[in-house]
Amino acid sequence: MSIDRSTIETDLVAADLARPDDAIALVILAHGAGSNRDAVILRTMSDVLLARGVAVARIDLPYRQDRPKGPPSPSKAARDRDGIRAAINALAPLVDGPLIIGGHSYGGRQASMVVAEGTDGVDGLLLTSYPLHPPGKPERARTEHLPDIMIPTLIVHGRSDAFGTSAEFTDAVELFGGPVRLLEIDRADHSLKPDRSGVGDLTADAVVDWLLPTIADRPPNQTV
Repeated sequence: MSIDRSTIETDLVAADLARPDDAIALVILAHGAGSNRDAVILRTMSDVLLARGVAVARIDLPYRQDRPKGPPSPSKAARDRDGIRAAINALAPLVDGPLIIGGHSYGGRQASMVVAEGTDGVDGLLLTSYPLHPPGKPERARTEHLPDIMIPTLIVHGRSDAFGTSAEFTDAVELFGGPVRLLEIDRADHSLKPDRSGVGDLTADAVVDWLLPTIADRPPNQTV
């Protein structure tokens, strides 16, 4: 299988796109706070999805485009969501098939908010290590927008993640407006330990075996 690789840089968009021949879908992945599109978890996800015929774009959020290091600013999170929307507009026309967006931790949270706010053309969400609340602060749950997410969502959670327990995620899944699958990874923390936990293959299998079929089964008027 040949793979076309390209880098796309426009206003608010910095992406590495890899497209297999006859790609069956496109996944756009954003990085966690303090990281960038070269993060090990994003590269791992890209490799395993590509092997299954799924095109993947790893993107730098606008705050990371502005500076090479440091965390995002809460006051500028809306601009990071604008960056995800810009990536959707730039990349979705390049690959036929369903569009899935998401990412790791902060990147996934912003992608989920983009969906909740009503972006057209997104068919599914892939959230790895969603930061359900800050470590040690379960009272600050980041769940207000979850009922507005109507599209199929795959959540990948390490059982040792300090940003949310398995029980808390089980409860949070019930808040979503659309179908959700929670994939839990044994012996994995917030990083998901992609070098030894098997999270890559487990996630790619869930995308192909559950997320894409669930998207295909949804009536067109149930996507956002």
